[in-house]
Order: sequence, then structure tokens, then C-alpha cells
Amino acid sequence: MSLFLSKLFPLFFYPLGLSSLLIAIALASLLWRSRRSKNISIASKFVNLFRKSRFAVILLSIALSILFLSSNELISKGLVRSLEWQYLPNENLPQVEAIVVLGGGTRPRIAPRPWYEVNEAGDRILYGALLFKQGKAPLMVVTGGRADWYGEGGNPESEDMAAIAEFIGVPSTQILQESQSFNTRDNAVNTKQILDPRGINKVLLVTSALHMPRAMEIFRKVGFETIAAPTDFLSVNNENNKGWALILDLLPNAEALKNTTNAIKEYIGLIVYQFAGWA
Repeated sequence: MSLFLSKLFPLFFYPLGLSSLLIAIALASLLWRSRRSKNISIASKFVNLFRKSRFAVILLSIALSILFLSSNELISKGLVRSLEWQYLPNENLPQVEAIVVLGGGTRPRIAPRPWYEVNEAGDRILYGALLFKQGKAPLMVVTGGRADWYGEGGNPESEDMAAIAEFIGVPSTQILQESQSFNTRDNAVNTKQILDPRGINKVLLVTSALHMPRAMEIFRKVGFETIAAPTDFLSVNNENNKGWALILDLLPNAEALKNTTNAIKEYIGLIVYQFAGWA
């Protein structure tokens, strides 16, 4: 139930969910008022209602403004960059005792998929495997479970990542799986329980750059000596914000809405985790 609630409540703080809620309240208000209007056409009813119901008009205006601004590429890039650029890649990462790769970048092996697949965040396991092959650590920990009722279900994410890492060339004997976690704090706590008996505390943490600020706070809180190894950057240096490209960036964009939502998710997560004492 707690996992369900943690997925449900934030939806109403994200741009699409908040806008949908405001629109629903506005329409409910209009329908309630329409019951008092009789013997006129539906079109006339709504015209009159919009004229008289300032409350509904305000809610609809706010909803449309939220959708427009959150799907603006410039605003989206600014929010994303404010998180991603807190931890920029270090070309001279030190050798550590283990590489910890967080889940969220794979899809399970469910028909008709012929094998495990990666999504946008699939750079996590690819970069983790690269760091291992560069000799940054003798051990790799892949983390992440899956709830049967949420999303596609299937095998734990750690199994996906272990198979992909082994395919790339990481020996299976050097891969540890943490398969019981459903959020970043569980990742940290469970990984700590796995590595403590081995006397391992200094780790490279591999996750998406957008997710790194929250992940670093949590892993440090549970006692790890953590070095950031971010990947999967959405905001880069050579973005073109001039001329025709600027005009397109000002128009609503589904990808921008998605990135804005993910950035807001991270900020909400930071606030909630700090309030709970987890970060």
C-alpha cells in the first residue's frame, strides 16, 4: 500500500496531473451551475456559464498555463540543468571498492521482446560496465526490484542489468544483485547490507545525471563514501537556442513536458526524503 500511495500522490503535483485535476474541478463547477439553467441550448448554457463562473475560468487558465509552461523547451532545459549539472563527470575517477548501478534503465524479458531491453536511462548499466572494464573497481552491484502489480511486472531490474553487463564482458562472478528495492532509499539501504559484510564502503555511484543529486544524498546518509559517476545527460553544452530553433523551443513539446515532470519529481523526492530524514 505504501508503494501504491508513493506512486499515486505525486501524480497530482506533476504538470499533467495537476492540470487535469484543475480542469476536472472547473468542469464539475460548470456542470453544477448548468443544472440551474433550463430551456436553453447546451451551447448557450456554456457561454453563459463561462461569463458568470470566474472560478472555473481561473482554474482553466491556470491549467493551460501550467501545461504551456511545463512543455516549453527552454523552461524544461533550465529545470533539468539545475539538477544535472550539480554533478558533472570526472575524467579522472579514482579506483574504488565497488561500482553501484541504480535501476530504472531496463525493460524485462517479456514476450514478444526477444531479450532484456534498455530505455532512455539504459546508459546507467552501459556506463557502469564501461567503468568496470576500465578497472575502476573489482566488483559491480546492480540494484532494483519490480512489483508484480506495477507497470509490466516481470523479473527484477537487477536481473536485466546483470545479464546486460555480463554480455558486455563483466564476469558474472564479479556482479552482485540487489533485487528487493522499489525506490532509491531501498537501493541504498539494501546495498549497504550487501557490502558491509565484505568491508566495502567506498563506491562509485552510477545513475542518470537528473537523479544523481537525490541519490548522492541518500547513499551518503546511509554511510557510504560515495563518488558520483553520472550518465544519461539530457542537457548538454552545444544546444542551439537561436533563430528557428528558438521558435520551436517556445512551442509546446511532449518531450519537454516529460523532462519537466521528471525534474519536478526529483525536487519533490528531495523534499520528501529530507523531511523523512532519508537524505
